[in-house]
This record gives sequence, C-alpha cells and structure tokens, in this order.
Amino acid sequence: MADEPLILGIETSCDETGVGIVRGHTLLADALASSVEEHARFGGVVPEVASRAHLEAIVPTMDRALKEAGVTIADVDAIAVTSGPGLAGALLVGVAAAKGYALAAEKPVYGVNHLAAHVAVDTLEHGPLPEPAIALLVSGGHSSLLLVDDLARGVTPLGATIDDAAGEAFDKVARLLGLPFPGGPPIDREARAGNAASIAFPRGLTAAKDLAAHRYDFSFSGLKTAVARWVEARQRAGEPVPVADVAASFQEAVCDVLTTKALDACRANGIETLVIGGGVAANSRLRAMAEQRAEKYGIQVRVPRPKLCTDNGAMVAALGSHLVAAGVAPSRLDLPADSAMPLTVVSV
Repeated sequence: MADEPLILGIETSCDETGVGIVRGHTLLADALASSVEEHARFGGVVPEVASRAHLEAIVPTMDRALKEAGVTIADVDAIAVTSGPGLAGALLVGVAAAKGYALAAEKPVYGVNHLAAHVAVDTLEHGPLPEPAIALLVSGGHSSLLLVDDLARGVTPLGATIDDAAGEAFDKVARLLGLPFPGGPPIDREARAGNAASIAFPRGLTAAKDLAAHRYDFSFSGLKTAVARWVEARQRAGEPVPVADVAASFQEAVCDVLTTKALDACRANGIETLVIGGGVAANSRLRAMAEQRAEKYGIQVRVPRPKLCTDNGAMVAALGSHLVAAGVAPSRLDLPADSAMPLTVVSV
C-alpha cells in the first residue's frame, strides 16, 4: 500500500467544505466544514453565503485533514479538486486553493467532475468498481443515470431529471410539512412512523407514453405539486396533516421511481452492478428498496456509508486516485471552475 500515490481532494461545489486524503482505496482523512446552518433560515443554499463560508473554512479544513492523516502537503503526490458542476463562486474558492497549494508544493493538480466523484467514492467502501456498471446519482441538484464503462475516461449519460431533482423535491416537501432544511434526513425520520401506502402520490414519467420518450429520465415536480395540493386540501378542510404518513408516501414514490428506472437500466444493458451515490443515497428507504428489488435480478447494489454519500473531500480524492492510477494526465494550472460541467467530462 505504501507505494500507492497519496492523493488530496478538495470539494467546495455547494455548502460543504471538504478535504479528503486517500492512498489507493484507503481513506486516511475526511475533514468537513458545513455552512448548512447558515442557509437553513433561507430554506435553501445562498451562493454568496456559501462562497464566504468556503473562504473562511478552506485553510482550517485543510490543516485538519493533513493532521488527521499524519502527513504534510509535501508528502502528497497529487491534488484533486472539484472544478464543476456546482455554484460558480463556491467552485472558484476550491479551485483557487488547489492551484495555490499545488503551485507552492510543486504538485500536479486534477480538476474533476463532482458527479463522477460521487461514483468513485464507493471504491473507498467496497474496493475497485466493476466496469461496466450503472450509476444512479441522486442529490439536491441532480438525478442522473449513467453507464460507467471507464470512469477514468468518461461516462455515458442514460437519463437525467427534466425538472426538480430528487433532493430538491425532498427540501420543498419538508418545507411544506414544517420540517427543517435540508429536507432529506427529517423526512426519512418522519417516514419511519408513517404508512407509505396511505396516500397514492404519482410516479413521474412512468406511464407508457412517458417511458417511450423518457425511459431513464426523472421528474419530481409533479409529485411535489401533488403533495402540496393534498396538504392544502387538508388544511382548507380544517383537518390535521398526518406528517408521518405524507412523508412516508412521498418518500415511497421517489424511491419507487428511482429504483425502478435504475434496475431497468441494469437489465436492459446486461449489467450486474448498480452504484448509488449523492446525498439522497443516504436515505434509508432508498437503500433498502434498491437492495430488495435488485436481489430478484441478481444485481449487486453498492452504496457508500451515509457520510460518504453527501458532498465531501474524500470522494474527490478517490476520483483523483483513480485518475492517477489510470495514467490520466493532470490538468493545467489555469484549469477553470465550470458551474455547468457536463457529465461526459470526468477531468479537465
């Protein structure tokens, strides 16, 4: 293991300042600073607040990661950084920091795709990723299905959200139910006491005509609206809103669509490995449903532990390690921060 490269990863795409250090597939440090509480009163992430928080947190977080791993910046073989997609100002903080550390320590730098990093982080939990694999990425900004033939060289998008992403829908429904931001964890907790079959919420893009045009695409806007109308009808009638039942029924609808389409993609492509990543992958019902349904088809489901599902520096370091091992050339020092980086680009 000692002869494997030591890779440092920096993540600042949204509201988490993360610095991770890995050697091969072994995680040595995963330091994180979150600004989520600063955004909670706004009910969502405020880009300017996030950028300022990253500026304040990046150096202390870097110091904590190096101390946790017991190394110095001089010991690192390469630095990987999220260069997109994400919030432009937030990305700039991480990219600028990575360039500064790389220049000062004379280390190569890799600008990487945030979404590909969510796939790569699973290798820290379960070892090398079988290729090809299908990856389901679900977060506040993305709901995507990917065919992963060669993670170091590129991925093939199969489907994506056409409106609200799954995590975005969780946040909006949580606000509707008077639950805190971000909405995923509180809805997951409430749902455990609810009846998932109590309310028949719609499953977006699953009708025959929708599947013909959007077989692997996702839509959660209609579901969010259906929940809002159901809650409003109860309130107009002067009846209490059964928060646990609404949360459970909503969560069931989201997880049903995600797992159905992901497993369909696996079977249609003859692939036996499904990787689930992104913040929503921490949802307990999604994890359980995916494993239960996949077992019928002999498909292996790989999901990192919840802490590695949300944004973190470890995932960026993991992708950087994969790129170095595959012999991918490092980025130029003038690498950009690209808020709209396409899924087909793994590194720049």
